[in-house]
Amino acid sequence: MAIYKNTTELSKVYKGASELSAVYFGVDLIFPIITDYSINYLVVAGGGAGGSLGGGGAGGYLTDSINLTPLNSYTITIGGGGASTTSFGIDGSNSEFTDVITIGGGGGANEGSAASTGVGRDGGSGGGGGKSDSGNSVGGVGVVGQGFAGGVNLNSGSGLAGGGGGGASQLGLNCPNMSSGGAGGNGSVSTINGASTTRAGGGGGGGYIFNSTGNNGVGGNGGGGAGGKNGTNATNATLNTGSGGGGNGFKSSGYPQGVSGAGGSGVVILRIPSSNYSGTTTGSPTVTTDGTHTVLTYTGSGTYTA
Repeated sequence: MAIYKNTTELSKVYKGASELSAVYFGVDLIFPIITDYSINYLVVAGGGAGGSLGGGGAGGYLTDSINLTPLNSYTITIGGGGASTTSFGIDGSNSEFTDVITIGGGGGANEGSAASTGVGRDGGSGGGGGKSDSGNSVGGVGVVGQGFAGGVNLNSGSGLAGGGGGGASQLGLNCPNMSSGGAGGNGSVSTINGASTTRAGGGGGGGYIFNSTGNNGVGGNGGGGAGGKNGTNATNATLNTGSGGGGNGFKSSGYPQGVSGAGGSGVVILRIPSSNYSGTTTGSPTVTTDGTHTVLTYTGSGTYTA
């Protein structure tokens, strides 16, 4: 907003609580000089749930820097993780920070008779493949730059296990044998909040305990849930890591159907020079300091006004 020079009530110009000493004097008006400033961000989407065999894929993972304009409000949306299931894994939801969008992780594959049941779902990282009577087992595809594809069961015609979900830095692993689930792909490491933290690991594939070589797949580093065995419940992914949940494992006759692991919810982290930090937020982010920077960690949706 323009300010007239001859407004006698005005003695100083402020941005928030900070006095602006640099102003431009026009012929009739005074304009505060507003300069963009750079921050770093990490945006992780919600992870996919495991399926009845395949592990869930991690949510999409993006980190970079961006310029913000003072007084503008920027929206943060946190994606939820996919819910536990006894069938196809449920996809995670997208996370957003202004124009930066990460894609929810793909759900893990089912076990059944149709060809499509062995296919992991696409997402930020792809869900692990499962088994179908037709022998089809395909891991879901990840988004380039955000995550990796899910693993498969190479013995899918007779195999009883699921591939691991893809992680932010690694493909989901294939089943090591016909009845053992593949491990979830590892997540990525960031120091944006001042500590080295791994997030967005894939969920482990479910296994089949009756075979002497059968075992469940471990979750990928960064919070991925482990797979179950023979219908036992799989492990949920860690909250606010965007990791994938484990696949619940093949169900044998006479055993109850287990449930898959839920995907982990996402997170958005902003690292802002403290000299530029406005202090104006909604959504109750956690506010910490690291050296000369203020760090906002959003585990729920909100805004930041630059």
